[in-house]
Amino acid sequence: MSIHTFFQWYFRTPVFLRLLLTVSFFMILFGMIIHWIEPEVFPTIFDGIWWAIITGSTVGYGDFVPVTIIGRIFGILLIIAGGGLVTFYMATVSASTVKYENDLSEGKVEYRGTGHVIFIGWNERTKQLIDMIREFAPDEKVVLVDSTLENIPYKEYSIHYVQGNGSEDETLKRANINQARAAIITSDPSMKERQADQASILATVAIRGMNADIFIITEILTKEQITNAKRAGANSIIRSNDFMSTLFFHELYRKGHIKPFDTLVSQLSTQQYKQIEVPDELVGETFQSCSFKFMEQEELLLGIEKAGEIKINPPAKLTLDKSDHLLVLSALRQ
Repeated sequence: MSIHTFFQWYFRTPVFLRLLLTVSFFMILFGMIIHWIEPEVFPTIFDGIWWAIITGSTVGYGDFVPVTIIGRIFGILLIIAGGGLVTFYMATVSASTVKYENDLSEGKVEYRGTGHVIFIGWNERTKQLIDMIREFAPDEKVVLVDSTLENIPYKEYSIHYVQGNGSEDETLKRANINQARAAIITSDPSMKERQADQASILATVAIRGMNADIFIITEILTKEQITNAKRAGANSIIRSNDFMSTLFFHELYRKGHIKPFDTLVSQLSTQQYKQIEVPDELVGETFQSCSFKFMEQEELLLGIEKAGEIKINPPAKLTLDKSDHLLVLSALRQ
């Protein structure tokens, strides 16, 4: 490697690494020199390097001390040059650490992990979903993409934040979209419903264009935009308005009294919905007999998907085929 190439490499490395290399070079150099000047006091090069590090860092154990005038002059030079370098290095490392933590909170750091879930949009639904993931799936890696947050306390939420628009390629690249396993796009509550749906569809198009295999869940508010969301590449569409309207209706016309906060929603928040293939041992069985077997596992068989049609609470004598899928509700477990 030529001197020119070395200096090009040196000045392209991070500042803290350059300082570490410079400090190491000075300590080794002074250690070798003091060993050469006073071999009786510093019998090995390592003893010289040890003295240089202790002296340069101003610790000063005193186990090795130069006795000649030239040795002491080198000691003075080491304290002036090396001590300043060590102090500057420690200050730079501390400043870099603080800056890195600030950049994490402000969403300026690229995510380099794989197999993660990307959330587009920061709102109350996202917060609750993150809390549920942290409780029931603590090993899940979550990356949040949002353009409205100035910063987020990453230690509190244990997620990686990327500041930017979820429909822009550069932002999605910083979220490492190519290595993500799933993306959840929530509607922006600050927009009108139609505008929020258009923004969600645009984000869906951008994500699908950059990762053809990722599983995308998109929240849509208006029925008219559901078809467009499917065309954009959404694998699953959450119609939150329809869901909430149904809950309001059932709460309004349900019979009986339930103690406060013991509602259907609070109960469902502790349950996990699964769609599974029919096990081989259940092929040819009736829906009723299968329901009993799932009850033995403390799971509830809600319905069945047959020939692309979902049937909730189908006839008890309905026979299960291998191509069917079962809709099961089970308790979330940590």
